[in-house]
Amino acid sequence: MDEMEQRAAEIMHLRRAELAKGDPVALPITLASMYHLPGDPTGARGYGRMDNPTWDGLEHALGHLEGAQAVAFPSGMGAISAAFFAAVKAGDKVIIPSDGYYTTRMLADKFLKPLGVVVEERATSAMTQGGFAGVRMVFLESPSNPGLDLCDIAGIAAEVHAAGGIVVVDNTTMTPYGQRPLDLGADMVVAADTKAPGGHSDVLMGHVTTRDPTLYAALKDWRKISGGIPSPFDAWLTHRGFETLELRFQRMCASAHVIAERFAEHKKVQALRYPGLPGDPAHNLMKKQMVTGGFLIGLTLKDEAAGERFINGCAYLQPATSFGGVHSSAERRARWGDAVAPGFVRLSVGIEPLETLWAALEASLAEA
Repeated sequence: MDEMEQRAAEIMHLRRAELAKGDPVALPITLASMYHLPGDPTGARGYGRMDNPTWDGLEHALGHLEGAQAVAFPSGMGAISAAFFAAVKAGDKVIIPSDGYYTTRMLADKFLKPLGVVVEERATSAMTQGGFAGVRMVFLESPSNPGLDLCDIAGIAAEVHAAGGIVVVDNTTMTPYGQRPLDLGADMVVAADTKAPGGHSDVLMGHVTTRDPTLYAALKDWRKISGGIPSPFDAWLTHRGFETLELRFQRMCASAHVIAERFAEHKKVQALRYPGLPGDPAHNLMKKQMVTGGFLIGLTLKDEAAGERFINGCAYLQPATSFGGVHSSAERRARWGDAVAPGFVRLSVGIEPLETLWAALEASLAEA
């Protein structure tokens, strides 16, 4: 039996071991800023900024999937910020992707650099160029968002560790079911559970996982002291989403692969990125470190107008930023300033029936 299939099954039953007769099977939502705390507070829950049982349930599920310790945060950027501020200090050098999620670069420019952190940007596909001597942290995003470029996580981790640094991987686009960066040598994994884990576009959540006790303690301290905490209700929603993630992820990725194959033959598509296709420049690396090509497709149409017509003319595409929902969605990433062609569309494939979705995509492409 595949290890991740077993973990997917176990996720449904993690609470069973701790339940007493008559306890609710579903994870309860605990809304509390205060706890009953007479006498010596040692070993008891003390305050809502520090502890919450609903967070514990979510982190138990997250950690189980990764085989690591997990810390939940109120958004993906909350998780990314925690990874930096828990492990980097003034004078340290970090490397971040020049072609990854743009808000990570904004965080570096507006906050890390003014605090004395040296920041270098490198393209995902050229991350090893220049070496890693004197680097405290290398932050990777593979596949990159939105361009879907890959880098060799295991190879980079080995080089960075040999130079005395640590590696953080943003695994938002793949989830633990598609890629396991900790197994490839990463020291921390960050992700926006707002995307596929939540899955229903109704929650903001993020997490960091690590197998390093020192980093885990620093992450917990950062959350407690900074106050960057998730709400119990959002933690509960995300926990519920995790129970169906494996099923949704399989369907999304399987549909995306078929749709990408068809896009590759379509005359209106001028360029295509989907690592799962043999013709993609990152395909060989994808087979090495990913289970699947994922549910994101990058397609380039003639121009901005064509991209907008395609998105807005499709009955089964939600024009929206973000991705990973049960509904397919798409956007032109150039509108946010990403270094992509004006007609580049990032398409997130949802769980709609494949042929019904394809018929709508094909009809809209014809008019684009």
